[in-house]
Amino acid sequence: MKINNNKEERVEVMALFGYEMTPCQPLNFKRRGGEEIEVTELLKTQVHFAGKSAKHIFDVLAGRQIYRLTFDSVDLTWEAELI
Repeated sequence: MKINNNKEERVEVMALFGYEMTPCQPLNFKRRGGEEIEVTELLKTQVHFAGKSAKHIFDVLAGRQIYRLTFDSVDLTWEAELI
């Protein structure tokens, strides 16, 4: 099961907070159908600010696939996108 056409999909993320120099590190995420995907490497992190909102963006490697996980600091949701 793949994320279609690079569209974002809401996911549940297990993350480690306060880890060394990275304040948040995604460990794995679960898709709607229950498929659990393990993050094997954190490639890049960035934060985008818009008004009072911040979106925390994580590019991660999961097996051979690269995903972009986005955390919305206002509604506390995660989204995944295959990149």
